[in-house]
Amino acid sequence: MLGTSVIIPTALVPQMGGNNEDKAVVIQTLLFVAGINTLLQSFFGTRLPAVVGGSYTFVLPTISIILAGRYANEPNPHIKFLRIMRGTQGALIVASALQIIVGFSGLWRNVARYLSPLSAAPLVALVGFGLYELGFPSVAKCVEIGLPELILLVIFAMYLPNTVHMLKSIFDRFAVLFTIPIVWLYAYLLTVGGAYRNAPPKTQFHCRTDRSGLIGGAPWIRVPYPFQWGAPTFDAGEAFAMMAASFVALVESTGAFIAVSRYASATPIPPSVLSRGIGWQGIGILLDGLFGTGNGSSVSVENAGLLALTRVGSRRVVQISAGFMIFFSILGKFGAVFASIPAPIFAALYCIFFAYAGSAGFGFLQFCNLNSFRTKFILGFSVFMGLSIPQYFNEYTSVAGYGPVHTHSRWFNDIVNVIFSSKAFVAGFVAYLLDNTIHRHESSVRKDRGYHWWDKFRSYRTDTRSEEFYSLPFNLNKFFPSV
Repeated sequence: MLGTSVIIPTALVPQMGGNNEDKAVVIQTLLFVAGINTLLQSFFGTRLPAVVGGSYTFVLPTISIILAGRYANEPNPHIKFLRIMRGTQGALIVASALQIIVGFSGLWRNVARYLSPLSAAPLVALVGFGLYELGFPSVAKCVEIGLPELILLVIFAMYLPNTVHMLKSIFDRFAVLFTIPIVWLYAYLLTVGGAYRNAPPKTQFHCRTDRSGLIGGAPWIRVPYPFQWGAPTFDAGEAFAMMAASFVALVESTGAFIAVSRYASATPIPPSVLSRGIGWQGIGILLDGLFGTGNGSSVSVENAGLLALTRVGSRRVVQISAGFMIFFSILGKFGAVFASIPAPIFAALYCIFFAYAGSAGFGFLQFCNLNSFRTKFILGFSVFMGLSIPQYFNEYTSVAGYGPVHTHSRWFNDIVNVIFSSKAFVAGFVAYLLDNTIHRHESSVRKDRGYHWWDKFRSYRTDTRSEEFYSLPFNLNKFFPSV
C-alpha cells in the first residue's frame, strides 16, 4: 500500500502549495483511512481479502480543483493548500453519495446480474493491464534500482521455489519481503556512497533514499482526525467532476473484486454481495472526505495481484495487515522510514502485480467459445477501444494542456475527460453493451458468452458455499439478508 499512499500525495501536495510536513501528514492520513476502509470492507462489505486504498482515478479531478480559478489569487502557499484540501474534501463527501446509493439500494446488483465471463474478461484484464504506465516507465526513472528489484522478484518468486524445493513455500510467500530490503539497502549504499551527488535533481529525487523529505517532516506520533484541515467547502462543478471519478472507480473496483474473488479461491461474487461492497466503498470515500486524504478510495489492484503472487487469500491476513497500516500511520517516523523507499522499487512490484491482476481477466475466457466470431469481435473490439480511446484523451491533454472536450463548462469537461481516460471503464462499458445487445437471446450465444457457467452464482442462496465466503459476521445476515 505504501506505493500508492506515497506516490499520489507526492504528486499532488506540492501542486496544492503544501510543504514536506503537509505531505507527511497527508500520507499518514491516507494510510490510516486505507486501514479503516480495508477493515470495513473485509468485515461488512464483500468480505473478500481486498485492500481498499488510494486511487489514481481521483487524481484527474483533484488536479482540476487545484487549477480552479478561485484558488489562483491566494499568495500564501500554506493557506492555498488548506483551501484546496477543503475543496477536495467537499467534492469527495458529495461524490461518496453516488456509490453509497448505487451500492446499498441494490442498483449495482441489477447491473452485475447481466455480467457474463465474456464481458467481465476485458474489464478485469484492463483493470490490471491498463495501469501499464505505472510499471516500467516508472522503473526506468531510476533503472539501476528499479530493474534489479524486478529481476530479483522474478527470480525469488518463479525460479527459486522450483530450485530449492525445501524452501518452496517460503520463497512463494515472502518474495516481496526478501527483495525489497535487499534493493533498498543497495539504494541506500548508492546514496551514502555519493553516486548521485552530481546527478540532475530529477534523478536524485527518484533514486536517493533521503530525498522524500518525509522522515524530517513526519511527527513522532499523530492520530489523524476528521476535519483536521478545517471545514470542507463545496462547489457544484468540482462535486460533479469527483462524482464522475467515483463512478469510474465503482466500475474499476467491480473488476478488481472479481479478480480478488478468483485469486482468493472463492466462488464468483454474487451480485448482491458485490453491490454491498460498493456501498461500503462509498462509505470509504466519505471517510476520505471527512479526514482529508486529498484522494478517493477504490480496491487496490496491486494487492489483488499480490494474492496471486503469494497464494495467500486469507481474509484474516488482510485484516491484520490493515491493523499494521493504522499502526504505522499513527507512528509517523516509523511509517516515514518505510515511505522513503524509492518509487522505482514500487514500480518494479507493479510490473508483477498488475500483470497478475490483468491475467485474471484472461482466465475467464476459458468459459467462452473462442471459435465464435461474435466472441472474437466483442473481446477484440472492447480491449482495443479500451486502450485506444484513453490514449487519444491522454495524448491530447499532454499536448494541449486540456482534454478533447473543452467547452465553457469546466465541470462538464472534467466529467467527460475523467470517464474516457479510464481504460478499464471504456473496455468494460463497450464489452457489457455489446454482449447484452448482439443476438443475446439465442441459445448458442448464451453458451458462447459463458453465461450459463455463472447461473448458479447469480443469487446468494443458489450456491451453498456463499455462506462460507460472503456471510456477514455476528449473525448480521438476519438483519441484512443477501438475495
